Amino acid sequence: MLVGVDEPPLQQQIADLKVLLDVSHEIGSTLELDPLLGQIEQAALRVLGCERATVFLYDRPRGELYSTVATGTGEIRFPVTRGIAGEAARSGGIINVPDAYADARFNPDVDKATGFRTRNLLTFAMTGIDGQVVGVLQVLNKRGGPFGPTDESLAGTLSSLAGVALQRQMLLDEYAEKQKLQRDLAIARDIQQSLLPDADPQVPGYDIAGWNKPADETGGDCYDFIELPDGRLVVLIADATGHGIGPALVMAEVRALVRALASTTNDLGVVMRETNRILHHDLDAGRFVTTFCGVLDPAANRLDYVSGGHGPLLLYRHEDGSEHKLPATTVPLGILPEIDAAPAEPIHLAPKDVFLLVTDGFFEWTNEQDEQFGVERIFELLRKHDDLSAASLIHRMHDTVAAFGRRTGQADDLTAILIRRL
Repeated sequence: MLVGVDEPPLQQQIADLKVLLDVSHEIGSTLELDPLLGQIEQAALRVLGCERATVFLYDRPRGELYSTVATGTGEIRFPVTRGIAGEAARSGGIINVPDAYADARFNPDVDKATGFRTRNLLTFAMTGIDGQVVGVLQVLNKRGGPFGPTDESLAGTLSSLAGVALQRQMLLDEYAEKQKLQRDLAIARDIQQSLLPDADPQVPGYDIAGWNKPADETGGDCYDFIELPDGRLVVLIADATGHGIGPALVMAEVRALVRALASTTNDLGVVMRETNRILHHDLDAGRFVTTFCGVLDPAANRLDYVSGGHGPLLLYRHEDGSEHKLPATTVPLGILPEIDAAPAEPIHLAPKDVFLLVTDGFFEWTNEQDEQFGVERIFELLRKHDDLSAASLIHRMHDTVAAFGRRTGQADDLTAILIRRL
């Protein structure tokens, strides 16, 4: 076969092929992104005989090209709509510029910042196995003159090798990051679940149960029972804005604060005011916690409480079937530096009365017609199933609201405490 006019001698072709095979082996055996980027850069310098190389990755969601590997420079980031590299990414092809400063697309800012002088450049898109552009490789200043057709051919082969290797590594990194995140979330969930009561409290004359189901791995709700030495029971339920890791951390703080304060004072107002003061200092603007804190005295059948933005509080009187939606007594915690946290009028519980605390995930759950489950349906359940235990009634309530919104799915954390006098 005759050697074409623009083709290098056979010996050179064999040498180039050997280099490409070596490059393919090197980048194929690398299992970390940063070393892989460095190897692609060095391969480009070696294969194409140039002075500098830059590997740009394509951040598709942000519509940007960025590089942490660029010979002689620091990190570079710019919109994919700009420059020669951006055009290569958009077209998926190769751009050969023999005279950089004669081309209007060339951006001389990097030269000005580094003192380097770009004479010519070859820019080519790197594509993955699915044909998607994953990055751009740009090489500068071919030794001995501008880049020619042979360089373009070598660049095309190199871009295919590098693109597939990059796509593979990015997918591996994404998978590893997802696995790590899932492990971290599982640990956070285990820690949060361990902060919930191990068992429902056993209080003479009462049937009491608590329950929680977060919308994500971790949630922004919590509940707690604190048994006092004199037989009284502290009841806590709280709901932080949002759900996920952040609100879960806030919930851990709320629980710790209430437990610490309840062990030092019988004054619910002090407990709430001090909890609010610390939360206001710790939380970012716009974040808050609705919190109910009560003390049940089983000997007197009396429940004293303060509610910081948590409501409605649902009271069902068994004797006359009356339903009461009690309001919160003060604002949610964390918004203001100081709050008025005077306890409400105590609730006196008659036989078979039910006091129910739920977070808004229950009554705000909507169906496909965007209709909320509402409080009235909850009262209906209390009337209809007053023969069930407290724990069973909470589970029946969850099953009912889940069936109501089965086509929309759980969007918020669910937490409930039910107190029934026997």
